[in-house]
Amino acid sequence: MLEIRWHSRAGQGAVTGAKGLADVISTTGKDVQAFAFYGSAKRGAAMTAYNRVDDQPIMNHEKYMEPDFVFVIDPALVYTTDVTINAKENTVFIITTHLSTEELVASQPKLEGKTVYTVDCIKIAQETIGRAIPNTPMLGAFMKISEMYEIEFFKENMKRILGKLPQKIIDANMLAIQRAYDEVK
Repeated sequence: MLEIRWHSRAGQGAVTGAKGLADVISTTGKDVQAFAFYGSAKRGAAMTAYNRVDDQPIMNHEKYMEPDFVFVIDPALVYTTDVTINAKENTVFIITTHLSTEELVASQPKLEGKTVYTVDCIKIAQETIGRAIPNTPMLGAFMKISEMYEIEFFKENMKRILGKLPQKIIDANMLAIQRAYDEVK
């Protein structure tokens, strides 16, 4: 079973991102879950979202997991939340930050020895979508690192998922996904 934990602040799109990823995965015949845990349910509060993916029916509905991937879409959470909690030795961390991977790991000792990738999803979202909602760029970075799906397959499915939005927003999200895919290090 593949498990993903998202660290975010309410309003940054982690729940929508987790649900969008689940929607794409569900088209391939896999069993998938997407759910969230909110502290205080106000914009800006720290929160987590989760995905589980398996070829078999998923009977586990707990928030506890030993994630294979951890997405951190608010860079401050690296310092205020233990994003490494319950991580396995081979857990992969994808963190949005303006810092290089080396600078980030040096500034947060808990990340030492971990597999860490960085990409500035907030900057990408601001420059493409016009708002600091870094969920779709994070998914672009995830597609590159995980090699779960070809990027064009993923983008086509995301276009379908975002279909109710104006075309310019859909196009901006496709640019954001592609940029993060290309820029993740």
